[in-house]
Amino acid sequence: MSSLPPLSRRERSLLALAALLVGAAVLGPSVPAPALGGAPFADGQPWRALPNAMDVLSNLPFAVLGIWGLRTLRRLDRAHEQLQDAAPLPQAEVQPPVNALDCAWMFFAGLVLTALGSAFYHLQPDDLRLAADRAGMAVAFAGLVGFAVCERVSARAGWPAAWFTFGGGLLAAAVCHVSGNALPWALLQLGGMALVLALALTRPVAGAIGLKLGWVLFFYALAKLFELADHAIYAATHQLLSGHSLKHLTAALAALPVLHALQAMGRQTLRHNPHAAVLTA
Repeated sequence: MSSLPPLSRRERSLLALAALLVGAAVLGPSVPAPALGGAPFADGQPWRALPNAMDVLSNLPFAVLGIWGLRTLRRLDRAHEQLQDAAPLPQAEVQPPVNALDCAWMFFAGLVLTALGSAFYHLQPDDLRLAADRAGMAVAFAGLVGFAVCERVSARAGWPAAWFTFGGGLLAAAVCHVSGNALPWALLQLGGMALVLALALTRPVAGAIGLKLGWVLFFYALAKLFELADHAIYAATHQLLSGHSLKHLTAALAALPVLHALQAMGRQTLRHNPHAAVLTA
């Protein structure tokens, strides 16, 4: 029975970062979560019977892009099945990057859950609904981190990284809800995006799909800026659009680089097997 190859330098660094974040979350000081107050967001205008209408409706792009991504992944699965049945190439050349695609499934399913959770929260913001919102975000964030790890660390590390992030996200959301300590959730977000930034500065590993992490970071950073300028943007647009609504719209665009990478992979698959075009149409 063959043993697993030893950990690479990137895999060891990934483990060290995970241990550092866990240690900081457990041993670090409690950081009080900001109080929601009576009006946590700038735009509280209703539309007919729908309260906080723009902050609710601006979650639709998460659902649209999530469903689009899930359909794209389903078409890719069918194309690879067709390619394997035809088997015109050596078996190693028709095997899809399973771990990366599994992480992509998690990411796009998480976007749909994010749309539902965030809309649920913004209908009537409170602490319990915020925890539900964060649970959906944790799924999407875990899929993104896992995909990035597959691309820049190793395929075998991506799926465990996704589940580690997912479990950590749910636990951090629960801790914040029960104890009011926001440190674990802040570490999850900041540590995760710091990891994605570090990975964006490294070369892709062999067999990478080609996810452009720089664009993911760009949309994430822009969404954060809109979130911080919620009230200022609402005032500047004469109460037409708030920064928080723009945050939702912009954060959803982070799915586009993932979609682009998957579609490029699909075109590569079709070059190997033109007959799969019938299934992907």
